[in-house]
Amino acid sequence: MSSQAEVKSNKMPKGIPYIIGNEAAERFSYYGMRAILVIYMTKYLVDMNGDAAYMDEATARGWYHLFCSSVYFLPIFGAILSDVYWGKFKTIFLVSIVYCLGHLVLSMFEHNVGLVVGLTLIAIGSGGIKPVVSANVGDQFTKANQHLIKKVFSYFYFAINFGSFFSTLMTPFLLNKYGPSVAFGLPGILMFVATIIFWLGRKKYTVVKPSGWTKYREAIFSPAGKKAIFRLSIFYVFIALFWTLFDQSSSAWILQADRMDRMVDLRFWIFQFDWLSFEVLASQTHAMNPVMVMMLIPIFTFFIYPFFGKFCKVTPLRKITVGMFVAALSFVVIAIAEAKLQNGESVSIVWQVWAYLIITASEIMVSITALEFSYTQAPNNMKSIIMGIFLLSVTLGNLIAAGVNFFIRNADGTVKLVGADYYWFFTALMVIAGILFGIVARFYKEERYIQGEEA
Repeated sequence: MSSQAEVKSNKMPKGIPYIIGNEAAERFSYYGMRAILVIYMTKYLVDMNGDAAYMDEATARGWYHLFCSSVYFLPIFGAILSDVYWGKFKTIFLVSIVYCLGHLVLSMFEHNVGLVVGLTLIAIGSGGIKPVVSANVGDQFTKANQHLIKKVFSYFYFAINFGSFFSTLMTPFLLNKYGPSVAFGLPGILMFVATIIFWLGRKKYTVVKPSGWTKYREAIFSPAGKKAIFRLSIFYVFIALFWTLFDQSSSAWILQADRMDRMVDLRFWIFQFDWLSFEVLASQTHAMNPVMVMMLIPIFTFFIYPFFGKFCKVTPLRKITVGMFVAALSFVVIAIAEAKLQNGESVSIVWQVWAYLIITASEIMVSITALEFSYTQAPNNMKSIIMGIFLLSVTLGNLIAAGVNFFIRNADGTVKLVGADYYWFFTALMVIAGILFGIVARFYKEERYIQGEEA
């Protein structure tokens, strides 16, 4: 006779709509702000006296990647704050207020000091809530409806890409048309909306109390914990190089797009409408990524992986290894396009369309697979900690990108890696990382830790 707890329910937890709505608005605010950062720093930035303080491209890329690295470094502290002291609701709500203040500063103070203060507050806000929001999704489910978790996380991922796509189209237009205050103001408004949406669901959420520091300490220093951290950290060092390349699609690639022919002509001989021919802004080109993510995930899931599964075993580590080489290929396309630009040719934005298609494919093979792999390889009482450590690979990757950009800049404003050489350097770096990752992966024995299963 089945017990009450074993009966399945298809009823969605009451708090889920508020969490999904919050995520869509928050991601709109973050990616909208991030889409215009390098263009703002190179074309709009002034000092406190109102005089031009534009950054050269290498400096702008360096500061951009320092900001990104801080966003992915702070989740460790957000997770500790949530799990040890405040709990998830209090952490998300209070840190979101800091997040809103960061957007407010960026919008109100259009100078270099405002940029530093605003980005610092946004890094604290975005990084602080990053590991807590996704964990809060899982907390809403019981044994009766846990079969709905996969569906909800697909909604969650769709919300991220939905918000990213529209914000990456809108904020560059606002920057070009109305200036920095309006362009940074819209993401600020959306972050305020995100905070309100989350607060409105306060009585709908299942609340898990913070466990205290003892549980964290025991998990980290247990034999299984130390083993998982050591073995996975080796892989994360190599995966960091993937992020070094991938996150340049929203910095260096945008600066390259600014020098390309960005006219898009959708007119056919029978459809002679002027509105079908338009110029894409450089900052809007990154909107290709979220659209392609939503297109390629089902293609990989239902066609590509099953096809190659007929000839060999498609393991997570093999996916990641191939994905690294695919990421390198995207930089080959960008390097060739950059060489043509140096020879004075008019280069179509179509080159970047192909590059985005390739690097988005690599994102699916590396990023999504690495998240799944990290979850299954982490002991049940260490999953949030391992997720935080995984995010540090993004920090390391962006620190490498920032370090290279600051190092290649000479005192006279010139750079050591000129034009296409810059992209060839990162291509070679990614190929080396892919080879080393593949070698290490051959000696790794996979574990499996799933909630509800015996380890």
